[in-house]
Amino acid sequence: MSIQQIIKGEGQWPVYIWTDECDEKSKQQLTNVAQLPFINHHIAAMPDVHVGRGATIGSVIATTQAIIPAAVGVDLGCGMIACRLSLNANDIDEQSILKIYNQIHRDVPVGRNQHQSDRALTDIALPFEAELKVIIHKHPKLRKAFRNFDNWIYQMGTLGGGNHFIEICLDEAQHVWVMLHSGSRGIGNAIGTYFIERAKKDMLKWDVHLPDTDLAYLQEGSVNFDDYIEAVDWAQRYAYQNRQAMLDLVLAGMHRHLQIPFTVTREVVNCHHNYVAREHHFGVDSWVTRKGAIRAGIGEMGIIPGSMGAKSYIVRGKGNPDSFCSCAHGAGRKMSRTEARHVFTVEDLKQQTAGVQCKKDNSVLDEIPGAYKDIDTVMANQDDLVEVVHTLKQIITIKG
Repeated sequence: MSIQQIIKGEGQWPVYIWTDECDEKSKQQLTNVAQLPFINHHIAAMPDVHVGRGATIGSVIATTQAIIPAAVGVDLGCGMIACRLSLNANDIDEQSILKIYNQIHRDVPVGRNQHQSDRALTDIALPFEAELKVIIHKHPKLRKAFRNFDNWIYQMGTLGGGNHFIEICLDEAQHVWVMLHSGSRGIGNAIGTYFIERAKKDMLKWDVHLPDTDLAYLQEGSVNFDDYIEAVDWAQRYAYQNRQAMLDLVLAGMHRHLQIPFTVTREVVNCHHNYVAREHHFGVDSWVTRKGAIRAGIGEMGIIPGSMGAKSYIVRGKGNPDSFCSCAHGAGRKMSRTEARHVFTVEDLKQQTAGVQCKKDNSVLDEIPGAYKDIDTVMANQDDLVEVVHTLKQIITIKG
């Protein structure tokens, strides 16, 4: 399929939507962004689009000479990593699945937990320290925005909570994959939140009135803009390295409990889906913010996960210019976490995650597959954006 809805109000930029299931609140947020003067050509809403802070999750916004921090998000650099192993389903029995599940829980801190004293992981984090000190020196209030600020070093190689996860999967040929979803942890969140507030102060100073205050922007050429670009770049690189560090921990845990040796047999795919990048679209150099979307240029590999218990996909981009060479980042929520807890029970969770080694209690009820859009529908709506290379199904899921 292709673009299914186009919204175009008077004096507004067009909004291209890759689904016919875009709710009214999401449409309003997209329309709000479409009123801003510095948009390049149009706004693209992916088939997993849903309400976010200021801008929808699942939106791609190309801008000239300005960036909206809330359109990038606060989990800066959040994204996915995946790799295929030289193992197949016959190499992992029920006993080893349970051992690997427990080992990953021991090796990778989840939720608010962090590493205590892992020299190898802190050595990975330390090269980021000098750059971070420069950022903090320019913005000392940023330190106050983040409790126990120095803990960012010990959060390298940690998962976090919410919809972040680690999974062991099987593809259509029964090959084993490792896939995980995480970002820049507490420090990235602090940076994102801090600069959203800086942008709001700029709007007050310049007497700019917006349809939503969370659409406050930083103007290119300003000190805050330059500092934001520097800080976001730091957080995105930290998030990228964090995923690689966790992947290494997972692979080490698997080596410990599997009797046969194995290797990574397909190049690791490591991609952001909450980030900003400088790109050229429709003849203009732009700042492209993808908030819950991945880049899908011609031949570029990406990861589109479903919910726990559902299918996930390894994809290859088609480079569709109308989407700014982008695609969906996952299934996308169809109900809030609070609503999910009211609608579903733990028994529902057990039924919807049958065959998957994972938590099946109230602590992850808000992540039940039924709270998410149907991943097959999402994929069908974007077959002009990506082609499916592999289809994955979880056998182990670990959440914060």
